[in-house]
Amino acid sequence: MAGLLEGKRGLIMGVANERSIAWGIARAVAAEGAELAFTYQGEAFGKRVEPLAASVGADLLVDVDVTDDASLDNAFGVLADRWGQLDFLVHAIAFSSKDELTGRFIDTSRGNFKTSLEISCFSFIDIARRARPIMREGSTLLTLTYGGSNRVTPFYNVMGVAKAALESSVRYLANDLGPEGIRVNAISPGPMKTLAGAAIGGARKTYRHTEANAPLRANATLEAIGGTAVWLVSDWGACTTGEVVMVDGGYHVLGMPQSENI
Repeated sequence: MAGLLEGKRGLIMGVANERSIAWGIARAVAAEGAELAFTYQGEAFGKRVEPLAASVGADLLVDVDVTDDASLDNAFGVLADRWGQLDFLVHAIAFSSKDELTGRFIDTSRGNFKTSLEISCFSFIDIARRARPIMREGSTLLTLTYGGSNRVTPFYNVMGVAKAALESSVRYLANDLGPEGIRVNAISPGPMKTLAGAAIGGARKTYRHTEANAPLRANATLEAIGGTAVWLVSDWGACTTGEVVMVDGGYHVLGMPQSENI
């Protein structure tokens, strides 16, 4: 099965460090032969991403602020000039104020609500619109979500609402872009020990709880998420679009904790 992505080019957005879900995906698709480009935001993240990109043979890195139209226009202009086409794009971008990922959802501020929805959801729509002209038939847009989108998760708060909006956007984009042969999907891992996950209040307890109660008694690994991404962006995923694919050890099927944990 090696070489599933030979000849394909993909943009990875959202790598923060070697523990990022986006990096797990990048490593998996590169192992299958994909040529990659990366975005980062700001010099500090650029210094982290550059050696990771080099380790998979990527030399195309672009500084991008998803809240800035000119920045996005420049990034996709660079991609169009350098590559001319794009076979897949991975959107792993989300943000909410850490101060509002503790306490109660009812205390969400107007400002943080707008910021969370803009960065965590609207950015995917905005990026899809810019990527579309250089995506050929059979290409894929892929984003990342979490089960707190449809079930209340302690301290996930406004991010749950943002992810619910993101998942709905996946379905609407899939319908819009399907006639052009562009697929749109999301992967929903369980809790992960990432920089983003650590910002959520009670993250360690959530991680231990899901590991103890998921049918597989395990949380997702970067390798499992990466393998799922390989399937979705490869030709084997040709008839899958508008989906939220769960990669959480089966935790999402539960109605209550395992009997030994009650």
